[in-house]
Amino acid sequence: MQYIELKEKLIEYIVFTLQDIKKVNALFYRSRLNDWQNKGYIKKIRRGYYIFADQSLDESVLFYVANKIYAPSYVSFEMAMSYYGLIPESVYGITSVTSNKTNRFKTEIGEFIYHHLKPKLMFGYKLVTFGKGSLYKIAEIEKVILDYFYINSHLKTDADFSELRINEEEFKDKINSEKLMKYLSVFNNKSLEKRIKKFLKYITYVNA
Repeated sequence: MQYIELKEKLIEYIVFTLQDIKKVNALFYRSRLNDWQNKGYIKKIRRGYYIFADQSLDESVLFYVANKIYAPSYVSFEMAMSYYGLIPESVYGITSVTSNKTNRFKTEIGEFIYHHLKPKLMFGYKLVTFGKGSLYKIAEIEKVILDYFYINSHLKTDADFSELRINEEEFKDKINSEKLMKYLSVFNNKSLEKRIKKFLKYITYVNA
């Protein structure tokens, strides 16, 4: 199979694997992938996952890639906080929740960072459509806050909360308090509950 032929057959794929290629050509030789990498036609993201070198890489594509190369996962933490306008800084790396072990992949197209949560906490995300019907998973804004505080158990004081530089106007405008508390109950974590309630009190009165 020639490269051009492969690209035509996988035109709808943002990320593809050897198994995807085998579906369109059962006799494909894996060594061709190395040849095409060396020629700059494709890029290896992590073992077993590839992307065409000319694939555009906007935010939606990178979120999709993050979901795909380490599943199950969804975008959360700092990257999702930036997505919702909760923090002012640009974020280095695509941060995600996974029920797999914590992991990190440094690739040609960016760094993908995954933090482990228990399978029962893999909820509270939404599907976002982009491009020609592709989908990526990202935490709802309420779940982003809970995910972030859950893995950052050191966040306890007003001084800690201030350092987060949360945009309180965006927070107050976008957060559904009832949904936040409903999701919080699923964690069944007294320490988290105490810290979230303290943070909510802080965010309510900051700049009031």
